[in-house]
Amino acid sequence: MSDLPLVGLPADVRPERTTTAAAGKSRKVRRLNGRDKLVLGFMVGIPTLIQAVFIWIPMLLSVALSFTKWNGLALSDIKSNGLQNYKFVVQDYPPFWPAVQHNIIWLAFLALVATPIGLLLAVLLDQKIKGSRIYQSIFFTPVMLSLVLVGIIWQLMYEKDNGLINNLLRTANTPNATDWYGNSSINLWAALVAATWRHAGYIMVLYLAGLKGVDPSLKEAAAIDGATASQTFFRVVFPAMRPINIVVVVITIIEALRAFDIVYIINRGTNGLELISALIVQNLVGEGQVIGVGSALSVMLLVISLVPITIYLVRTFKKVD
Repeated sequence: MSDLPLVGLPADVRPERTTTAAAGKSRKVRRLNGRDKLVLGFMVGIPTLIQAVFIWIPMLLSVALSFTKWNGLALSDIKSNGLQNYKFVVQDYPPFWPAVQHNIIWLAFLALVATPIGLLLAVLLDQKIKGSRIYQSIFFTPVMLSLVLVGIIWQLMYEKDNGLINNLLRTANTPNATDWYGNSSINLWAALVAATWRHAGYIMVLYLAGLKGVDPSLKEAAAIDGATASQTFFRVVFPAMRPINIVVVVITIIEALRAFDIVYIINRGTNGLELISALIVQNLVGEGQVIGVGSALSVMLLVISLVPITIYLVRTFKKVD
């Protein structure tokens, strides 16, 4: 503002000169009254209570029950069992190691097949092609469906006698019809295709957001240097999406570990579809409850899941610092 005197203006229209310090002194910090404290208590307390009841308390109870022997009936029947449940799971529980192997295959398939498909879709739809929004909606639709519904849809696709795939292959209602879910040598791969249908759309959305955040000047500089489209993507764009890449890795690992709904819809996680999550439910629910073994399996899955989550949080907070 100019320091020249204001000449010819009436006193009532001349601008007032107030310093920032004077304005700051006139402001007072209002203390919380009783109503504010009550509202704040509800806003913090209710979510904390819900999380404690449905997450933290069950988790702690699972850890405690993993060291006990209990049939799930009377609380008086709970007996200490030490590390025997863990020893039984690792050494004497037949479905455990096949389930571990299937979880590893599930992770590898999502990482090497489903995730690259999602990345490819994101790159293609980021090219401002005509109808891009429509294609995005189509590919994202499976993500909005629950895994239970995805399992039911693909069960109809894979049905031996009336399924869409066998009808397209013209083998439905014939001796040559493939039993996609009944054959233990192929049902895991059939379930992985169903999981990929949903996972690829999720990864596509994440990478689309990442591609929108890449500075266009980086691509322009690479083009000026004579880089091809593939070189620009793999050497410039993809490294620039490092935060998104970390999120995708964590999500892929967690999705592989918590895979349950599809296999449970197919055959309750048996006959070639054993997964750790399915074994947990088999031991915790039903007539043959073995609470200690089921709790031990859940604790083992929890510890494995915490590894990528911890790595992600450490890298995130380190970047903030």
